[in-house]
Amino acid sequence: MNEKKIAMIGLDTSHTVEFAKLIQSNEPDKKITEGMRVINAFRFPSAFQTEEGQDGRQGILEELGVTIRPSIEEAVEGVDAIFLEINDPALHLPYFEKVAKLGLPVFIDKPLAANVIEGRRIQEIAKENNIPAWSASSLRFIPELIEAKNSITNPVVGHTFGALGKAMAGSDLIWYGVHAVEMLITGLGTGVESVRAIEDKRGITLIVYYTDGRRGIVECLRGLYRYGGRIQSEENMAFFDNNTGSPYIALMAALHDFVCDGVIPVPLSEAQEILAILQAGEYSLASGKIEPINL
Repeated sequence: MNEKKIAMIGLDTSHTVEFAKLIQSNEPDKKITEGMRVINAFRFPSAFQTEEGQDGRQGILEELGVTIRPSIEEAVEGVDAIFLEINDPALHLPYFEKVAKLGLPVFIDKPLAANVIEGRRIQEIAKENNIPAWSASSLRFIPELIEAKNSITNPVVGHTFGALGKAMAGSDLIWYGVHAVEMLITGLGTGVESVRAIEDKRGITLIVYYTDGRRGIVECLRGLYRYGGRIQSEENMAFFDNNTGSPYIALMAALHDFVCDGVIPVPLSEAQEILAILQAGEYSLASGKIEPINL
């Protein structure tokens, strides 16, 4: 089988190393990524990781057979797909612009961008250059959430919870709240119209209102690194949490289908709605009011 060659852009996130380990692995239970191989990577200074930290990650990648290229142009030469593994959301649009002219499939690690305007521009560039592209958190793929979603028909209420990390630059909510919001959208679907946000010492809580009367609650909690929630219809309810190991494995299965078969599991429009929910949450914290989302 001809392996699909991948370039990873960015070493400021641990995902670069963790994903490369799964993709390059020869262990039988991890061969969900068979047919893919990371061949190149490119690093650059970032507020989210020191140069010393990036040195350590570079060493691990090189042990895995990945070549660190001195320029992004060399990193993407001869590859079949590009993963933008960039922790700083403000750099997602600039680096997407750099690789767009190639027309290659691109995965943008969460969140889509730093704000709605930049997310909208990413969608425009993808359309202009006919680029297969998507963006997602690994938490949307956890088996317990998928099982809960499939067991509930016509959900009307959802509740999710997850961690709220401290961003080295930009918004904590947009950078890390994306995980819990993405789980809600996975369970309840799209169609959000407005958001109310409340902050206290435990974190930020979002009340998410849908156009058809559905409602979600998202708890983004500081210092608590478990994920879970519930999905509820008028007849039934299903709870879920992430207690069966790494969510990256399920994400790798989705990335395999994307790189090898052209399957896009999450449209950019959905990633943009998630980003708009988070930004509306920021506006609500500032205004103290319910704020409409702006796609």
